[in-house]
Amino acid sequence: MSLSKQEAEFLTTFSAAGKRIFTSQQAAEYWRSRTAATNSLSRLVRKGWLQRLERGLYMIIPLEAGPERLWAENAFVLASNLISPGAAAYWSALRFWNMTEQLPQVHFIQTTKRKKAVTLQGVQFRFITVSEPRYFGICTRRVDDFPITVTDREKTILDAASRPELSGGILQLAQAMRSSVDALDWEKLSGYLTQWGGGVVAKRLGYLLETLRLPIPAREATLQHWQSMISSGISPLEPGSGRTGAVVTRWQLQINIPFESQEIHLGV
Repeated sequence: MSLSKQEAEFLTTFSAAGKRIFTSQQAAEYWRSRTAATNSLSRLVRKGWLQRLERGLYMIIPLEAGPERLWAENAFVLASNLISPGAAAYWSALRFWNMTEQLPQVHFIQTTKRKKAVTLQGVQFRFITVSEPRYFGICTRRVDDFPITVTDREKTILDAASRPELSGGILQLAQAMRSSVDALDWEKLSGYLTQWGGGVVAKRLGYLLETLRLPIPAREATLQHWQSMISSGISPLEPGSGRTGAVVTRWQLQINIPFESQEIHLGV
């Protein structure tokens, strides 16, 4: 459907400013009236020039969508507009950094706030709440020429060790560490682990680093440092997989999955 001059100027202004996804508050500021903004947004949705993603959040449908006005935005771009602060994390970040070939069915977003999962354009977005001291290691990159936020490589590895169930499991983490051994800043990762507080994350990362025999700088010193941060008590290597299996006392870990049998697959 055709656009009025005012509607065309609105869409052009927001697109030129990189606001292809915007809030109703931003629209109200443009129109200088919440009522005028509400009416304009409703008309543009009916005409097929906007898609309402969720309450108060809209997406401009570009001309490339064609006459049917059907458009699916990149999940990373959508995620970066759903909550603030928020960053693609866990399995989604592993995928972004090419540390896994697996395509997660859920897009994970780390945030300090609480928000229920939502499904947009066929993609489920799940929000994982962490405390403010553990929301760090966030960087900005560009996807389809739009800025997105994502945990950096090192924080992604740390998060995957903290919540393997959100990251494809321990074997996925092992594969990520091995495939990215040269891309990771191991000194930064060690600093992140100290900032995190060690604990079970230090156990899992230390065990994997040692078992996979990864050739990193200052390897022995790093292992000693990580071992000094492990928590007391026996922890499972893979959360949720029972309490059977050998215990590696050096790392206070119960190897409750057939990890050793996977070493050939991992290329060790």
